[in-house]
Amino acid sequence: MTDTAVINIQTDTETKTAIEEIYSAFGISISDAVNIFFKKSIMQNGLPFSMQLPRYNAETLAAVAEVQEIKKNPHLYKGFHSVQELFEDLNNDDEI
Repeated sequence: MTDTAVINIQTDTETKTAIEEIYSAFGISISDAVNIFFKKSIMQNGLPFSMQLPRYNAETLAAVAEVQEIKKNPHLYKGFHSVQELFEDLNNDDEI
């Protein structure tokens, strides 16, 4: 019999439930998946996937900043309750 070691991992209930559903579709348990991860890490001599922070271009960063500004001061911006209302406003020739 192979020697085994116990590793306790803590996560929130929602994550555990979601991951159990995913792994069960493959017919494996969380323990099986963790062991696969470990074996692949040994084979790769590191993490078995690339890890990097996302890089956003200037246009995306500006859009994110704009959304944050709108969320802070929604009273300064026009809102719409439907797409039709938006298009009516866009087609309104009275406003510039």
